[in-house]
Amino acid sequence: MPSTIVTLKVNGRAQEFLTRPGTTLLDALRDSLSLTASKKGCAQGTCGTCTVLLDGKPVFACLVPVETVAGRSIETLEGLAAGDVLHPLQESFIALFATQCGFCSSGMIMAAKGLLDRNPDPSRADVVRAISGNVCRCTGYEAIIDAVLDAAAKMKKAAPSRRKAAE
Repeated sequence: MPSTIVTLKVNGRAQEFLTRPGTTLLDALRDSLSLTASKKGCAQGTCGTCTVLLDGKPVFACLVPVETVAGRSIETLEGLAAGDVLHPLQESFIALFATQCGFCSSGMIMAAKGLLDRNPDPSRADVVRAISGNVCRCTGYEAIIDAVLDAAAKMKKAAPSRRKAAE
């Protein structure tokens, strides 16, 4: 089959690239768009290192044929920071030492972002469920769970000031 042009909205910007049939979303992000935060771990959907948000929902990018998501919205870790200002999840992961080798961090943060976008006040059990598809071989998960809950609290505290600024 011939290569095709695929257009995606990635981190808020339209991106167009040529891809071969069967190319995964992960490979397209890394190879065609040079967005390398999402990692290729297992390439079977069992480790979560490739987690990105597809139309706001966490997906394993290694399992998604890119041509099946043409025209849709993708968010990667590269899209979280606003210039030099880190997203609260990124800040909390750093502050609470929720990353060691860093290989799983992108997927963990994106799974957590999907949760916080749907549920800004999650319970510990909600966080555990949200990251349950993501494997970390270093931290033992407690620091990760604490970081997600810390970010949720920061975001909740900042929300009233954001509303006032918008008014």
